[in-house]
Amino acid sequence: MLRALDIRDMLIIDRLELDFRPGLNVLTGETGAGKSILLDSLGFVLGWRGRADLVREGAEQGEVSAVFDLPPGHPARAVLAEAGLPDGDELILRRVNSREGRKTAWVNDRRVSGEVLRALSDTLVELHGQQDDRGLLDPRGHRAMLDDFAGLAAEKAAVAAAWADRRRAAQALDAAEAALAEMRAEEDFLRHAVAELDDLDPEPGEEATLDSRRRVMQGAERMRLDVARAAQGLGTDGAEGAMAEAMRWLDGLAAGAEGALDGAMAALERAMVELGEAQDGVARFADALDFDPGELERVEERLFAIRALARKHGVLPDDLGGFAEELRRRLSDLDGGEGRIGELGSELSAAEARYAEAAGALRAAREAAAGRLDAAMAAELPPLKLNRAVFRTEIGAAEPGPEGNETVTFEVATNPGAPAGPLNRIASGGELSRFLLALKVCLTRGAEGLTLIFDEIDRGVGGATADAVGKRLEALAGDGQVLVVTHSPQVAARGGHHWRVSKDVDGGATLSRVVPLSAEDRIDELARMLAGDTVTEAAREAARALLAAG
Repeated sequence: MLRALDIRDMLIIDRLELDFRPGLNVLTGETGAGKSILLDSLGFVLGWRGRADLVREGAEQGEVSAVFDLPPGHPARAVLAEAGLPDGDELILRRVNSREGRKTAWVNDRRVSGEVLRALSDTLVELHGQQDDRGLLDPRGHRAMLDDFAGLAAEKAAVAAAWADRRRAAQALDAAEAALAEMRAEEDFLRHAVAELDDLDPEPGEEATLDSRRRVMQGAERMRLDVARAAQGLGTDGAEGAMAEAMRWLDGLAAGAEGALDGAMAALERAMVELGEAQDGVARFADALDFDPGELERVEERLFAIRALARKHGVLPDDLGGFAEELRRRLSDLDGGEGRIGELGSELSAAEARYAEAAGALRAAREAAAGRLDAAMAAELPPLKLNRAVFRTEIGAAEPGPEGNETVTFEVATNPGAPAGPLNRIASGGELSRFLLALKVCLTRGAEGLTLIFDEIDRGVGGATADAVGKRLEALAGDGQVLVVTHSPQVAARGGHHWRVSKDVDGGATLSRVVPLSAEDRIDELARMLAGDTVTEAAREAARALLAAG
């Protein structure tokens, strides 16, 4: 419930403090007195998008504060929790608009964005007027309104989840079919390349090994001669023979040398061992140089084949094995693609069946809710002097989507036998305001802690019809809070709390004033609304009669 509204330096308001009450609150005043400014200011602090030039002439900034009472379980508490804001029984909104157009907002003394304000406002206030700027006349919003009326959040969530599953399954199938088509386009290449690679079967590091072996074989003839010379130099005609001869000479001298030659002879023995190892290494290398003359041709042929295949596929020779494995995988995907397509098709069919089931349940719930809404409207229209009118919630087919596969449209027929049609095309101005009032009553029934604001909802009606509108607003306010901006004395007389909005010139500046009315003041205000500029005693008597009837 809106408890207080504080406005400073907004348009033609310099300072205004209003304390609202539960029940029916009415604001009256002459046209142009500033009633719309109050709603503009309230909309500003709630984060609604509106006019930009709100700051009063000569002021540096305009500021609006609003205080709401939050009962336990109020939906605004969930918004506060999600935004990480302090929660309590009192909610204070404050928003400032600078002369340069900068807007800053606070909730319970914590700075917030306009999005947070708007999220809170959806749980705090509903504004409706004959122009219905909140969407009752827009068929695009009727489905959501019916869903809110019926409390179909769980059913809608089930449909949205099923739609998401269906979309993912369809996307997976489309992607698999596209991939299969792409692979089919290169099937001949894949099969030929895999066969070619399988035939060659290159090993990692094989190219380097072959290249080294090729170089050895290419220089084999020259190396054979050098190896033979080395072997001869190490053999009995060379180093081995000379060292053996030296050993014999020293051995003959050892006995008379008294150990002086022992070290030299030991060194020669070690040298003979090392020389033997050198001879073995040279012999092994000589054996390696002894190869089949056709081997060089075979090594070169395989080496060149590996390098050619690597160049063909744009990979390194050592990566040919991994590349072959990748091609085999793609070929395997191609060979198993039809089976995978079948699996994904089955998954899509199952997802479509789940969506159809969830959407069917939602449609059935909407059809049942439409019947309840039509019945509720049928009960609301006669008290508003629309006894012969018929309201109907029309449900039609639509393309499947995350919110189901039907459209919802609110239609009316104002006279028996007349064709039904959209609210804003069929109903006249006075009828439209009453249809909107009845619809708002039905749609907000059970909404706790919501302040309903009606901006001249009674425009175009008078007499008994205006009195019927006033009675319905009074009944609607019985369990909550309703604010009504009205020019109808019959509606104003039903108010539990009455404020008069006036415009005064003070020091050359035009300012809007709002004052609560006492019982006597209400008589004068109602008399003005009945009689115009000249208030007569007869008008006052009529005003007293209206208040007595209320």
